Amino acid sequence: MASAGVVIVGGGVIGCSIAYHLRRAGFPDSVVIVERDPSYRRASSRLAFGGIRQQYATEVNARMAQRSVEFYRRFDEEMAVDGRSANGRFRPRGYLFLADSENAESFSRRFEKMRSVGVAVEKVARDRMLRLVPGMNVSDIEFGLFGPQDGYGDPIGVLAGFRAKTESLGVEFVAGDLESVDVRADRIAGVRAGGRTIATERLVCAAGAFSRRVGELVGVSIPVSPVRQQLVRAALPRPWPFEFPVVIDPTGVHWRSAEGNAIVIAKTETTEPEGENFGSDPDRLAALQPVLTHRVPGLFGLETVSTWAGLYEMTADHNGLLGEHPERPGLFLACGFSGHGLMMAPATGEILASMLMDREPFVDVSALSVDRFRSGRLFQDEAMI
Repeated sequence: MASAGVVIVGGGVIGCSIAYHLRRAGFPDSVVIVERDPSYRRASSRLAFGGIRQQYATEVNARMAQRSVEFYRRFDEEMAVDGRSANGRFRPRGYLFLADSENAESFSRRFEKMRSVGVAVEKVARDRMLRLVPGMNVSDIEFGLFGPQDGYGDPIGVLAGFRAKTESLGVEFVAGDLESVDVRADRIAGVRAGGRTIATERLVCAAGAFSRRVGELVGVSIPVSPVRQQLVRAALPRPWPFEFPVVIDPTGVHWRSAEGNAIVIAKTETTEPEGENFGSDPDRLAALQPVLTHRVPGLFGLETVSTWAGLYEMTADHNGLLGEHPERPGLFLACGFSGHGLMMAPATGEILASMLMDREPFVDVSALSVDRFRSGRLFQDEAMI
């Protein structure tokens, strides 16, 4: 029987970040990552929109996001292997939320909350918005909330960078499903995964949208549900003279620039049913085009390059689960980020590494304990898309 100091279920950006930070902090024992899909064809981090922002309205989320933005600024150098830089390609083009008459009051409250917890955010008038996005229709917009330090990266490059760096540090990857978990006296004692039995007293669930199944194997509740998020890559109708920030329209449609004179577009659908649905609507752009054309008339004539779907790992309050499970000592949760996993991955890795090494994390994340759902103390942060 093999043994490991830590077994992490899920080899996406969260799992790899935890392993990386363990190694960087000097964790002396072996670290094993169990990944069910080594191709990452269905990995949420690979299929993500790629936005990276610090605009949150609670201290814990804001501090985690700020830590992550700082990390992504140096990501390509930090994740270099054998002198070859990674390709996360973080672009600090900013995040621009647009406020109209319906959401202006709530956005004003959000702005004050964000400023109170130290977020770098500006309340911008129409003239500034037009400098950020020339040609944008702001006739129905009262103001914007702009995060000048925010931006976006390449999800595929981020995932590849984390994985390559983690492997270079001696972390072992096991390809296959988590088959069973050995629990003795209510504590984690080992796992069976990929046809192997591994003794361990520390098991981390970083399985994203598939986390509920991990809980079932351990015998506890991990209240995370998979929900489809569709995305579109569209070719711009003419050579574009500038790169967009991430723009969030009041309708929820949001977009950013992409390589090859294109944009990536998404919209979270609140009526989307739960389920592991990776199908995408090839005509998705047609449903989003009227909003895009209204907001930026020059976007008329977009052409679909590709459509795809990934899974959000949703919790009831749309915030993540962090920390040791109160009913199962040795089981640590790092999941349920509800569409914000990639942007929170660096900070999450650092926090979990501290917990696994019995050290205090850089921020108190007790409010994100899974126990909040049993006690009814849900965690609310207004700054969600």
